[in-house]
Amino acid sequence: MNKKIRVLVQGTGFAGQGHTAAFRDMGAEVVGIVGRTASVVQQVAKELDIPYAGTDWKQALIDCRPDVVSIGTPGGVHEEPIRQAIEFGCHVFSDKPLTQSGETAKKLYELAVEKKVKTAFASSFRYMPEVIHAKRLVAAGAIGEPLEVEYISHFNLERNIPFGWSHRKEDGGGRLNNNFTHKLSIVTSIIGEKILSIMGEVRDDLGRAPIVKGIHNFKTRRDFIPDNIDDPTLKWGESNVEWSYTVLAQLESPMAQKPVSVMFKHGGLHPRFNEDHIVIYGSKSAIYIKGHYASGPLYMYDENNQWVEVPLPEDIAKNIPNVEGDTERNWRNLIKELISDIKGEEVAPYQTFKEGAQYQQLIDLIRKNDNWVDVSHLQ
Repeated sequence: MNKKIRVLVQGTGFAGQGHTAAFRDMGAEVVGIVGRTASVVQQVAKELDIPYAGTDWKQALIDCRPDVVSIGTPGGVHEEPIRQAIEFGCHVFSDKPLTQSGETAKKLYELAVEKKVKTAFASSFRYMPEVIHAKRLVAAGAIGEPLEVEYISHFNLERNIPFGWSHRKEDGGGRLNNNFTHKLSIVTSIIGEKILSIMGEVRDDLGRAPIVKGIHNFKTRRDFIPDNIDDPTLKWGESNVEWSYTVLAQLESPMAQKPVSVMFKHGGLHPRFNEDHIVIYGSKSAIYIKGHYASGPLYMYDENNQWVEVPLPEDIAKNIPNVEGDTERNWRNLIKELISDIKGEEVAPYQTFKEGAQYQQLIDLIRKNDNWVDVSHLQ
């Protein structure tokens, strides 16, 4: 396949615009963009120099005849556009979550397999340079046999971020959909892709959020926090999804004789005391990566019982996409794999709708929150 791959983008906000730039950087041609509001999609198309702008997704598929569609809208509205695109014969790149439930996500994966289209699921922070470095070190036996992983993050998000899709379970909101998916992908890339067991609890620490009009970009929503949160004329929306979670998992690892235990802890509305981090403990040593999404630096526990920073290998450093923003860089890495796969080139395994459906089913199980054992009779 020598011709440029044609891409149709759905979504005019941060993700849709970011996908557009990423696909272009990877050599694809963005032929159209679709949004909910005509004036907004027309303005974005003009700013990004996209020839086609529309509000009717099915018509856009007919008009643009894309090879690939890119989905950059909230997860609660992914199902039907993805289904239509697959039926149309398009390959699909989708931001997370894949859909609002494990059942619907599984159906999309099965349809993609049936129609023989390629898919990519953007739990893409596994492409962080320090994650790639850690994967290499673990595979080389640098920590011995991996035994346990500890993954801690505390975002301390402002409680009064305006009400939107992230507050609604049915729209693909919640920290499991928009934080845990990345963290799970990071750990499985280092330890092993097979998830053996999982359990967890979730909490909605927020309760409600102010309703504010005029927000079109998820990344800038903090700018719209009302100056006077006690204004009696403010209207409020009720959150119905988790902002904090604790998850325990067991992964199979080709480097370990026994399942590797993993603890994921996320406080969405709590201040951090120590740095967010990932620690991979082994039988001989350990690896520590600073940052909630492994931004680095990376440290090794040495023979002198000291944590020593390990520089990023030159070959990993030189392959980092030259663009600002971790999210934007990671989109490019995943899109590069998808495009190469579509062209029939040899590629490393990457996250597809198989993982997207699996992750959504795991999230459904975690949200049941039914793992507690009543021990009140022991008091």
